[in-house]
Amino acid sequence: MEAKFKSLSIFEFQTRFPGEENCYAYLAELKWSNGYGCKKCGHKHYCNGVKTHDRQCTRCNYLESPTSGTIFHKVKFPILKAFWIIYYLSTSKKGMSSTELSRKLQLRQKTCWLFRMKVLQAMALDTELPLEGKVELNGCELGHKKKRIKHAKQNSKSLIIIAIEKKGKGISRINAQHISGYDKKNIQPFILNKIGHKATIKTNAWSTFQAMSKEIPNLKSNKMRENGAHLWLTHRVMNSLSSWLRGIHGHARHLQFYLNEYCYRFNCHLMKEGLFEKLIYRMVQHKPTPYKYIIAYQPT
Repeated sequence: MEAKFKSLSIFEFQTRFPGEENCYAYLAELKWSNGYGCKKCGHKHYCNGVKTHDRQCTRCNYLESPTSGTIFHKVKFPILKAFWIIYYLSTSKKGMSSTELSRKLQLRQKTCWLFRMKVLQAMALDTELPLEGKVELNGCELGHKKKRIKHAKQNSKSLIIIAIEKKGKGISRINAQHISGYDKKNIQPFILNKIGHKATIKTNAWSTFQAMSKEIPNLKSNKMRENGAHLWLTHRVMNSLSSWLRGIHGHARHLQFYLNEYCYRFNCHLMKEGLFEKLIYRMVQHKPTPYKYIIAYQPT
């Protein structure tokens, strides 16, 4: 049993990060692991800054903290609690909602929601590697059925395009994107950016896919069987995604961030250790994500 679960335990986490100084020291070690370089002039030498783990360039006197230029930039609550949020999100099997994080850490729900969305930005880096080999491609709708508002019907469903990389009879990796319509303008960029040009893509007989098959030689559009058996793997992923969203979050306004989280969790499900370290390293390498960027998100 011990060999199966090697992820960072709560006891080990508390031992490694008992206070904020340990967190800042860890961030400084990750940020300057390849050596110091001034962001303004490129100088390689530094001296101690105002705070313990700050570094100041000896040429232009530019002062830099371990959090500047990372997702931790201008975090307005204790950095130790930020580390706890990352720990819970990286080690929990199905993730954790902002409401639950708020209850555990005694923070405002909106504060947990915002930082959680920033963590999901780091998870999005996992989707940048294109899918290869045999790939299934399909679309689905998430959300509620049509509802009547002031004598007019309004569709609140969200459109999703999902691609899976097959491995034997199972799934190796997945990728998903929130789109505004099932047309060439929305689907073709996803195929070109998220799926390798040598991959064999299998999909259904939508008119959009049939039109793109003339431009993309490796795209094969097949007629849908009555039970959808030839794309059963994508249907399984769709059902799992829908159940996960309803069970953990209830709803998702900025859907792409949650799709990034689901793909990250699925693609890393075989990793038994290093999940916390991997995620926090990505957050250090990622540029700051302001609140305005998150709320301004719109599907492509």
